[in-house]
Amino acid sequence: MIDFKKVTFIKSSPTIEDRPEKRLPEVVFIGRSNVGKSSLLNALTSRKKLAFTSSKPGFTKLLNYYEVDGKFYLVDAPGYGYTISGSKHLDSFSKMMETYFDNEELKAVIFLVDSRHKLSKDDLDFFDFIKSKKIPFILVATKVDKLNQSEKAQMKKNILTQLGDVEFMMMSTQNERLVEEARKKICSLL
Repeated sequence: MIDFKKVTFIKSSPTIEDRPEKRLPEVVFIGRSNVGKSSLLNALTSRKKLAFTSSKPGFTKLLNYYEVDGKFYLVDAPGYGYTISGSKHLDSFSKMMETYFDNEELKAVIFLVDSRHKLSKDDLDFFDFIKSKKIPFILVATKVDKLNQSEKAQMKKNILTQLGDVEFMMMSTQNERLVEEARKKICSLL
């Protein structure tokens, strides 16, 4: 079993060409700005401040590589959507990521969506993209602790309506059982 607590920040890279020299399998976190990528990364590793979290979208601007137990990298990618200034930055996100997905080290995508909102056009486009690339992925609906039971039911219905019969997991970084389930799913994809 992989020890997710044995984690080290390695480096931030503007492109895949600048990634760490040591080649390891990679699992990348992708989602809209402010969806909870850094919070989930912190929860998975049991480190509150490993990845910087912010209430303002657009803080992560580079590919951040975290080595886990000497076995693989968790890669925190910039969110797509809006930057701190409020301007769209899908173009810069696309340029940074266009070569990343042809990466032979990439083993899985953790695709995060905010459970409190219907999927955006950007979410749907990215979902279609990873399906077309045939990359294994885990769809994670974040922030479910902020929903009541009827809102959770509506969220499930929205995801299934928008994406079809897709497997997804609900996530609250406050719920250790859900976090452990995510660790196990990541291990199974490696």
